[in-house]
Amino acid sequence: MDQSIGSKVKNATKWSVITEIAAKLISPFSNMVLARLLTPEAFGVVATVTMITSFADMFTDAGFQKYLIQHEFSDDDDRRKSTTVAFWTNLAISLLLWIIIGVNKDWIANIVGNPGLGDVILIACFSLPLTSFSSIQMALFKRDFDFKTLFFVRLISIAVPIVVTIPLAFITHSYWALIIGTITMNFVNAVVLTIKSDWKPNLYFSLNKLREMLSFSCWTLVEQISIWLTSYIGTFIVGALLTTYYVGLYKTSMTTVNQIIALITSATTPVLFSALSRVQDDNEVFEDIFYKFQRGVGLFVFPIGAGIYLYRALVTRILLGSQWGEAASFIGLWGFMSSLTIVFSHYSSEVYRAKGKPRLSFFVQCAHLIFLVPALIISGKYGFEALYITRSLARIQMILINLVVMWAIFKITPAKQILNVLPEMIATIGMVGVSLLLKQIGNSILWEFISIFICAVSYFAIIMLFKRERQELFGIIWPYIDKAKKTIQKNSRGC
Repeated sequence: MDQSIGSKVKNATKWSVITEIAAKLISPFSNMVLARLLTPEAFGVVATVTMITSFADMFTDAGFQKYLIQHEFSDDDDRRKSTTVAFWTNLAISLLLWIIIGVNKDWIANIVGNPGLGDVILIACFSLPLTSFSSIQMALFKRDFDFKTLFFVRLISIAVPIVVTIPLAFITHSYWALIIGTITMNFVNAVVLTIKSDWKPNLYFSLNKLREMLSFSCWTLVEQISIWLTSYIGTFIVGALLTTYYVGLYKTSMTTVNQIIALITSATTPVLFSALSRVQDDNEVFEDIFYKFQRGVGLFVFPIGAGIYLYRALVTRILLGSQWGEAASFIGLWGFMSSLTIVFSHYSSEVYRAKGKPRLSFFVQCAHLIFLVPALIISGKYGFEALYITRSLARIQMILINLVVMWAIFKITPAKQILNVLPEMIATIGMVGVSLLLKQIGNSILWEFISIFICAVSYFAIIMLFKRERQELFGIIWPYIDKAKKTIQKNSRGC
């Protein structure tokens, strides 16, 4: 791997990981408090509102963020002009969509199963023009591997729930706390990113530039729509077949798991896409980066996913509280399946986009939807349990499709991918065995915490038996140990 790219990727990954660690220290606290202040019904309302805002938000971005990261510009002037065109297009689309939603707010509220909440949807969609301000600047920072700046921006925004959302939840005990908190966070992001960015919008526009960008962005947009459908079709079906209570249970369960695993994925995915985009024409380096990221992510995601399943009741009790007990089984199964999906499917989409082929991801998502929609409709008729089991296990089909596409188009075979993370899979199986034995001894909360610690030790003990994993693990940890030693030595000499 080129030393310049390699050092940028390592530095970007470091800051991205630090960002997610900081976020995960604050976000769980906020969610734990909010889950105890608000009911599943309140979270259900917000889930359906978020479904609408996230759908509209895709059109405001129009795929330009991915274009600005992936595209190789001829010079700085070309990049600046493309950025400006993307910004004004985003802003115009967001304002148009907000007007359309405002005119049809009551009809939309009825469609998503929340009649009478048209005004709530309209106010929540104020986030659309706000995110159009921040998405372009964020793309430029990611393109330049400047995740250090994004760390400070994220640190400011994740403090919003503590300052705004939680106090409002104490006062109102309603979904308004979540909605106003989200709007405030998007406003803070827009202001801070605009101030920190070297690029500033000016009065320039070019239809030729727009047409040039749309050739890539149109496929990225339809890909994002297909991903949105995959993510939210379950929410829509639960709302149609069951109640708002189960919508809240369904979406909050998924969000809880995603927030835990996002400590790894949110830190690595944007860096991976930026890195692969920069070496898209060098297949050897491209594959090397992909395999290293897949292996590094698998090292942590596999045991986390298995741990969520094994200790699902404890995870639910700590993060959500006693009123969410019915969500425990879904949280456990979704956590386990998420670990497999991330390693063998999630990063395939980054490969498609980095190679300038977002249409592949679109076709994969469509193939998954053709299977997923009837499966959810049929299982939903048998109740919430049947639906969430079906939703979780359906991800196996998505994994198989991506493995086939990666093999057929990029010659990255399923066997290579499995062998790449085989030590991590073996260590996870060993950890599961240890956990099952420990569960025979006791089931108190204290013992569960002790057994989690023993499981973690056993996992890394098995991993250390593999030379490659041992070297890579020390490669991650040793720089920090070495830095700490030098600091101690320096302080000792000072004394």
